[in-house]
Order: sequence, then structure tokens, then C-alpha cells
Amino acid sequence: MAARTASRAKRGFVILVLIAAIAGAVYLYRDLLRGTTVGGWIGLKAIAQAKSVYYCPMHPDYKAGKPGECPICHMALVKLEPEKQEVPAEQAKAPAEGRPPGQRKVLYWQDAMNPSQHYDKPGKAPDGMDLAPVYEEEAPAQGQAAPGGIFISPKKQQLIGVQVAAVAMEPLTRTIITVGQLTYDETRVARIQSKVEGWIEHVYVDFTGMWVSKNHSLINLYSPELVSTQQELLIAKRAKDNLSTSSFPEIAANARSLYDATRDRLRLWDISEAQIREIEKRGTPSRTMTLSSPIEGYVLARNAFRGQRVTPEMELYTIADLSTIWVLADIYEYEVPMVKVGQAATMSLAYFPGQIYTGKVAFIYPQIDNQTRTLKVRLQFPNPDHKLKPDMYASVSLAIDYGRQLAVPETAVLDSGTQQIVFIAHEGGHFEPRTLQLGAKVNDRFIVLSGLSPGEMVVTSGNFLIDSESQLKTALGGMGDKTQDTRPKTQDTRHETQDTRHKTQDPRPKTQDSRPKTQDSRLKTRDTRHRGRGPWKWAWST
Repeated sequence: MAARTASRAKRGFVILVLIAAIAGAVYLYRDLLRGTTVGGWIGLKAIAQAKSVYYCPMHPDYKAGKPGECPICHMALVKLEPEKQEVPAEQAKAPAEGRPPGQRKVLYWQDAMNPSQHYDKPGKAPDGMDLAPVYEEEAPAQGQAAPGGIFISPKKQQLIGVQVAAVAMEPLTRTIITVGQLTYDETRVARIQSKVEGWIEHVYVDFTGMWVSKNHSLINLYSPELVSTQQELLIAKRAKDNLSTSSFPEIAANARSLYDATRDRLRLWDISEAQIREIEKRGTPSRTMTLSSPIEGYVLARNAFRGQRVTPEMELYTIADLSTIWVLADIYEYEVPMVKVGQAATMSLAYFPGQIYTGKVAFIYPQIDNQTRTLKVRLQFPNPDHKLKPDMYASVSLAIDYGRQLAVPETAVLDSGTQQIVFIAHEGGHFEPRTLQLGAKVNDRFIVLSGLSPGEMVVTSGNFLIDSESQLKTALGGMGDKTQDTRPKTQDTRHETQDTRHKTQDPRPKTQDSRPKTQDSRLKTRDTRHRGRGPWKWAWST
């Protein structure tokens, strides 16, 4: 009895050890048993293994199961994290009402190199590429796609940095800033010359740069011709006074005419009316006459010295009035149409910080500088305190007012040289290219002459990538049309190839007919090899 009890206990212990061993093996190899028949017997459910997925950062719709390059932009594919991977195709085809929250619906699959071709299930395209899914929210609405228009999902817009701005009417002003050089007002420069020949007796203005007022004495000049003319004046005056009461009117008129002619001769020699009256009052001619300044200003040049003999062609003094100053500024030839005579201008100088001078455009020179390709513009500024000096350099600003204009940001315009294009952003992620007619560029804006309306949204950032995507889509669409036209011919050729292959298969039955003979010989050979082995002899002889 005790032996039987020990035997039962031993068998129970062995069974427990076996059960523990089996349980441990199942636990250790549970991943391998999942999805197998044995795993189904013991209740292990299959867990779908997540495959590694790689995608293109510039074209997130393209995905592949292994590393490589994007066939569209040739960028290196990036591995998609498990939590960011797309829903498997089998689950994506489930009806919308039965999908878990956050799961997207796949409408169709397309070839990335030929988007016009749609497929009902995933797989390989004819060109060997993996088909890319197109989701419900990414599919462009029917009738909204303009020629060259594309659809970009919000996720992709964020990746490429798409930004938009509204087109609006706005006041536009521009300022042309250039460098100017101050110079004399040429209309306020006087050159002093003597109209009679003589000798300088005395010099009143004896150095360059001296400021002189109007009618300021410059030199005393002795001229024999001037002295004789004074004597003629005194004689003509006495004759006029004596003959004015003559009974012969002709004689009185002749005396009056001679007097007037003598006075006119002195005035033409720049002898003032006061000097002439002084000569008549004194009754004797003056040995020297004083030459005076006709304007006020600064003496720029002096060629008059005491005792010097002068002639009418000699320039004795040059005097400039600086109450008005000229500024010569250079502007580029493309800025010439913006500058007009009479336009307001401002000027500032480093010598006088914080002080702004206001003037106007006085003249636009007709000749472009062949070396610098600039045009000189003359501006005029008042200089009442004479602080502005010739040959100073100044910063000149010309303000140009365009008024209120329809404008578009400069970054929104794609200029190919022959046309200017912007991308219009519509609702739902649709973008449409549009050709514009642009006017002048004002700072970072272009004036729109035609092609846009106020309130439309244009792409200001990321438009180069959108443009490349649009051109690629257009090009691939054209390639797709050509491929469809040539496909029937390719299929016919394939059928001919299949017929040829069937012809090649015709001789194969002959080879099969000869096989039994080969098998018979093999049996005979084996029979011969086993002769004399006793019990094995009967098996080969049957």
C-alpha cells in the first residue's frame, strides 16, 4: 500500500514538472507561437508586426518599405516613427462609420511618377514603384483644379513653410536716397571787368574770399578816355543850359541831344547816376573813377593789383552770391522716370547733425554718365545764413508718392523674365497659378496693373516649392497621357510574345514520353545492384 502511494506521488510530481516545463517553453517562445495553429490551441492571439515605413519629407504622400531616395525630388527617405505611421491599407478600406477615431480613409492609390493613374488597392506600379495612398481629405474637389493648380494638404503646407497674405489697396511711397555735392548757384556769380582801358590807382578788395556788399568799392581806375568823356559832359551841360532859351528850337534840341549822348556813354561804362551827378555838381572831371560790385557775395577770384594796366577783356574779380546753393546729385537711370522738375527734396549733412534742409528739383541734365550710368539732377536749396559751403557732400532724399495702389508683396511674385506669376491660395488647400501685369516696384511691393483683385490671398513663402510641384504635376500629366496612348501597342506585343512561348512548349510532351523508358532502365539497374541480397530480392523483381 505504501509502495502504491509513493508511485502515485512520483507520477504526480513528474506531471507537475512537465506542466511547468511546457508553460515555461510557451512563455519563452510565445512570440513565435502567435498566429500558429498551436498558438491558437493555447489561446495566443496574433499581433500584427509593424513594418518600417520610410517617407519623403517634401512629398509625405510617398512611402516605401525600405530606405532609398524619393523618385520625385531625390531626397533621402526618412523613417516614420511607429506612432506616426499610417493606418494599414486593409483597415483604411473599412467603411467610415466603422473606423476608429482618427483613422483616415484611403480613396485610391496612385503612381507618384504618374498621378493620373489610379488604382483600387496597394501594390506596385508598372514602373516598379510602390503605389502611394490618396486620402479623403487630400483629394482635390472636382471642378476646382485650374490649369497648373495643385492641392497641398495642411501637413505638407506646414512642412514646406507656406505663408499667405491678402492683396489690398494701400498708400505707396518711395524714397530715393543719393549723395549730392554742393556748388555755387551759377546764376548768382558776377565777373567784374573794366569797360575802358586804364590803370589801377587804388585797390579796395585786396584778398580772395572777402565778403562784399552790393555797390561796394573794388578799385579806383585812371583812364584818359574816361577823363575826356567827363570834360565833354561838362561842356555839353553848359551848352544845354545856355542854348535852352535860344529862339531857334533846332539849336536847343541839338545841345540837349549832345548832353544826353554824353551821359549815356558814361552809364554804358558802368558809371553810376550818382557819380555823374557828382561830376556835374563839382564842375570838374575826376582823375579816377571807382569800380563797384554789382552784387553781394564772396570774392572767388582777384586779378586786380595797384598800378596794373587793365583792358576791357581782363577779368578783375569773380564774386558769388551764396544766399542760394546748388546740389548736384546722381541717380540711376532706372530712377529717372520717377524724378520730376519741381519735386520736393530734403538734404542732411554730417557737419550739422539733426538739421534738415528743404529744397526742390530745379533741373534734370540731359546726358547720362557713360562710366557710372547715372544722371545728374540739380537741386536748389536756400542758404540765408551761408552755412552751406560749395564742395560739401550731403545726403539727398527724394520722396515719391504713388497714391493708393493695388499692391502685392515682392516675395509672392515669381519672375521668369518673360512673365510674372503668383499662386492664389483657395480654401481647402488648393493653389492656382496666375499671370500678372505689374507696374513699378515700391520698396518690397509691386504695383498690380491687372490679374488680381483686392482681398485675394497670395502665397508669400514656399511659392518656389509650390511652383516646382505644379510644373512637375503638369509634366507628369503630359507623360501620363502619352503612356496611355502607347499602352495598347505594348499589350499587343506582349500577346505575340506569349504565343511564341506557347510554341516553344510544344516539344515538351515528347520529353515526357521518353521518361518512362529512363525509369525502366533505372529499375533494372537497381534490380541488378540488389541481386544476391536475400530478402530484398523479391521487392525489385515484382
